Amino acid sequence: MGGERIPSAEEESSPEETSTFLENDAHQRRRSLVYSQILQSYDDVRIRTNALEKAKSRILSYTPGAWIEMSGGMKFSDYNVPETTSLILVGPKGSGKSSLINKISRVFEDDKFAPERAQVSYNLSVGDGTYFLQEYMIPRGSTSFCLYDTRGLSDVSSDNMQMLKHWITKGVRHGELAIRNSDSPSIRARMKCKARQSGYNSSKTRLVNFVIFVVNGLSVLKSIDSCDDGASQFYIQTIAEMFCCPYLSFRDDMPVVVVTHGDLLSLSDRARVRVHLGEHLGISPGKQIFDIPESCGKATELTIIDMLRYSLEHADRNLPCKGWFLDKGRVVPLMACIFLLIILWLSVASTHIYRVHMRRAHPKVHTDFPPEFHIDWHAIRHLW
Repeated sequence: MGGERIPSAEEESSPEETSTFLENDAHQRRRSLVYSQILQSYDDVRIRTNALEKAKSRILSYTPGAWIEMSGGMKFSDYNVPETTSLILVGPKGSGKSSLINKISRVFEDDKFAPERAQVSYNLSVGDGTYFLQEYMIPRGSTSFCLYDTRGLSDVSSDNMQMLKHWITKGVRHGELAIRNSDSPSIRARMKCKARQSGYNSSKTRLVNFVIFVVNGLSVLKSIDSCDDGASQFYIQTIAEMFCCPYLSFRDDMPVVVVTHGDLLSLSDRARVRVHLGEHLGISPGKQIFDIPESCGKATELTIIDMLRYSLEHADRNLPCKGWFLDKGRVVPLMACIFLLIILWLSVASTHIYRVHMRRAHPKVHTDFPPEFHIDWHAIRHLW
């Protein structure tokens, strides 16, 4: 004990410095733990591949509303269940949305040699990319759920917000042209020319039930390792800004995230990407971020099925209720309220007609009702 060195006043840390050090240390420990769990999850998926067919059959047997959680005393008939559950894919240009749709479709195709359904742009500087919304039923010929391929997000935040707001609030329609305010006149003219040839104006509009957010894992990794590269940092900033767009969330449920191009990265880098995205987007990297590389295999197929299961379950969980509104803690059917209002209107109308008739038949007779017969509209304003 006598040989123990006592730190000098200059060496002693302030309470604030000590607190910061402990917080940073705890953060690093959590990050290391999550990173280890992500690495372990790749082995877990390979072990679970023996249950691939069973997991696939659950998706194939899905019908809209099948996974509704009957909570709060609600019944299946209380929900507005769509004919087809619609999942929309959004993400930056070149993130791999069209390729992902082809991979998802191929998981459920009996013919593994069938041509790709979605058009993939391999040289974005030459091709136009996806300008028209494209609807793909999964599996082909089914009506249970569909995927919508969309135009990539731009570098202009206002354009993205306007486009996302339109899709989520107004619905999506197969063949609809997605034009931005920042599009040049030449792009507008070329796309409108293509639109006149498409003939999709009569296609059905579908409300979006859940969002799949697609990002390029290679671009995310560049933003991690290139702190001084403004372009790389801009990519992750755009992702974070658009991911937090309120239109993409359904109540408390934020979009599911799919990381593509993982086959170009090492397994450790793929884990780093998921941890980094989880920290920036505020979601669980192990439960809400799915790594789906370009390579095929049972592990990739099972990851696709897990992602679809997550998306469909959350789509059903956030289905809107039928026309109900809340009145002083009681839930009242909208149709019942409308019926009550019609009865009140008929009562007022019949009273007025009766008074007019009595005045004409007996002009000298006082036909006004006493005040107690008059309807106090202010007192029953809550019914409106």
